Amino acid sequence: MKAGSQGLRQADYLGHMLEAVRLVRSYMEGLSKADFLDDRKTQQAVILNILVIGEAATKIADEFPEFVARYPEVRWKDMRGMRNRMAHGYFDINLDVVWETAQQSLPALEQQLLGLLNREA
Repeated sequence: MKAGSQGLRQADYLGHMLEAVRLVRSYMEGLSKADFLDDRKTQQAVILNILVIGEAATKIADEFPEFVARYPEVRWKDMRGMRNRMAHGYFDINLDVVWETAQQSLPALEQQLLGLLNREA
């Protein structure tokens, strides 16, 4: 396994992703969608961690393409795309999409990441 930028290995990137997923889930625990839409601080914390997930997924895809090819069920391109849309269109972020991502996609991603970390350990 080759070392990535700043000496990070793919397991480190996966760990960063898992931590970000868990932070998002903890920030949103017990919140209704209306509460989320009214809470700018939580919105920003969630968005930041979704950016972290997308950035780490991008690093993995760029530095470890063979790993990404081995796990096509993980939505690597979607994570990169969401990161790019959020980072470059910050004032146009659709909070409904952020909510749905946190509620629907991140729990499944958490399970995928745990599986990857266990298989690659």
